[in-house]
Amino acid sequence: MVIAIVQSYMSQWLNLVGLDEASFKILFCTILSFPFSVIFKRLPDRDYTLKNLYVIGVSSIYVFGILNLGSGLITLLVSSLGSYFITRYLRTNAMPWVNFLFLMTHLAYSHVKTQFFVEYDPTIIDITGAQMVLVMKLTAFGWNVFDSKQPKEYLTPYTRSRVIKKHPNILPYLGYVFFFASVLTGPAFDYIDYDKFIHSTLFDDVPDDKRPGKRKRRIPRSGKPALQKVLHGAFWASIFFQASKYVNLKYVLSGDFYEEHNFIYRIFYLWVLSLSHRLKYYTIWLIAEGACILCGIGYNGYDQETDSFKWNRVQNIDTYAFETGQNVHTCLEAWNMNTNKWLKNYVYTRIARRGKKPGFKSTLFTFATSAFWHGTRPGYYLTFVMGAFAQTLGKIYRRNLRPMFLEADGKTPKPSKKIYDFITYFVTQLSFGFITQPFVILDFRKSLYCWSTVYFYVPIGTAITLFLFKGPYSKKVIAWCQSHNDAYLLAQEQNRAPPKNKLSKVETDKVKAVVSNIVMKDESEQEIPTLGLPPIDVLETATKEELDQDMKELSEAWTSFRGRRGSIKDDDFEGLRDAYNNFTNEINEIFAHTKTPIKVSKKD
Repeated sequence: MVIAIVQSYMSQWLNLVGLDEASFKILFCTILSFPFSVIFKRLPDRDYTLKNLYVIGVSSIYVFGILNLGSGLITLLVSSLGSYFITRYLRTNAMPWVNFLFLMTHLAYSHVKTQFFVEYDPTIIDITGAQMVLVMKLTAFGWNVFDSKQPKEYLTPYTRSRVIKKHPNILPYLGYVFFFASVLTGPAFDYIDYDKFIHSTLFDDVPDDKRPGKRKRRIPRSGKPALQKVLHGAFWASIFFQASKYVNLKYVLSGDFYEEHNFIYRIFYLWVLSLSHRLKYYTIWLIAEGACILCGIGYNGYDQETDSFKWNRVQNIDTYAFETGQNVHTCLEAWNMNTNKWLKNYVYTRIARRGKKPGFKSTLFTFATSAFWHGTRPGYYLTFVMGAFAQTLGKIYRRNLRPMFLEADGKTPKPSKKIYDFITYFVTQLSFGFITQPFVILDFRKSLYCWSTVYFYVPIGTAITLFLFKGPYSKKVIAWCQSHNDAYLLAQEQNRAPPKNKLSKVETDKVKAVVSNIVMKDESEQEIPTLGLPPIDVLETATKEELDQDMKELSEAWTSFRGRRGSIKDDDFEGLRDAYNNFTNEINEIFAHTKTPIKVSKKD
């Protein structure tokens, strides 16, 4: 009866606001988190049971009373209880992977069910969004439990700070799972943060004179930073409502869009449309973060130098960084930041063998996990694959073109650098306008039609770039870029050795091939795939045959180098030593020349 009354009021408000049902209900629950957070802050600091029951009760109101998703609650309970018993009672090294497989399989079931067995309607809310947040939290939970039994030297500083030394009882665990301020949209965070939050140890560094109220409440005042997040979200919401009047997908997918406007207009239209897609995420993430700040879990320490509190513990979006980004990697680092943390710390680094750096296998598995986590609809994969290519192009341009606009020190920008920045900004943002449309359209044919209205200009530009820098003429193209790179020319001049000690052209080419391969692998291992999107060149498998070929090339270069000095015999150790020193100096010189442009490029 009560639920029916609530739903009746919700229907009336829907007509007034003009939002679809899914967007309105999620926004309404997120806004409700603010008064609920005010109440939570005033609960007794040491009554942990009451706090957990309150958290679970509020989330139940959201799911049952507002969203009317009784079956959705069952879905969340299946994932959470299954993970609880796996992590508590499975005492093997395979536990975190069993937990991961269970959660991802259950999520996949939900994705497939909504795609193939239910009539899809994006305006009707389903539980998969909340389940995606839950998968992040509970896969991390499994690793945090596992890490508590591992030697400290095998853990990173981050994972050491996340360990769960004692498996929690069911009530605080469910409180973590159903934390009301983030249960529907995130942000996701680790159990250790929730535990410190409930027990108020998260606020141990708050000075006594900064504690509010006569009873010196543990949670400091957070109304102002929370309000700032809400106003920030409201700002993007106001633009979203206005943008929807001028740009929409329905018009793009109609024949009128293509027939009525020229190519330049269409690519800029897709840019603005892509921005309008992002605005609803900006709005809900910022308001949700504000709710987390108000209740206290967004607290991230006290800064004595500035005499201020930091409230960025659960930050999920940096709108300024994204909207001003000059390359895809930078933009993606500012987007869905907690998902990036999850993929980095609980997928990417976990695939690598203990003591080894993550490589191709980690990259590929992270890519697959991120893609499958988002869903099974074709549009997601079109966006992901194209995004991976876009990151590759960004690396190519930063490595080969950007140094041309810097002085010989590799840091100081030339006056022409402003032109480079201007062009890269527009190229990046226009590329996002193209790449992200299938992520919203989802349908394969409609996505391809949308891309065809702008003549597939991003895939064509990608093909041309890869042909120039990876194709048969790549050496000439790269050499031309290096001839206009002051840092490269300076390094070449400084490392020039006497002619008699130089490798021949054939020897140099062989060593260069090996060194370039090593440099590229080293660079790819250090660059963690953002949101699981790897640059395509990272997906080149390093096989045993390739490693054997590298050693063969170096061996042939050494044999040739030594052979051209016929006076050196096997027992002439002094001569062999001098020849070997000259040879290694040559390799170091080639390595320096190869590495210099890459070091410069990472300043971007």
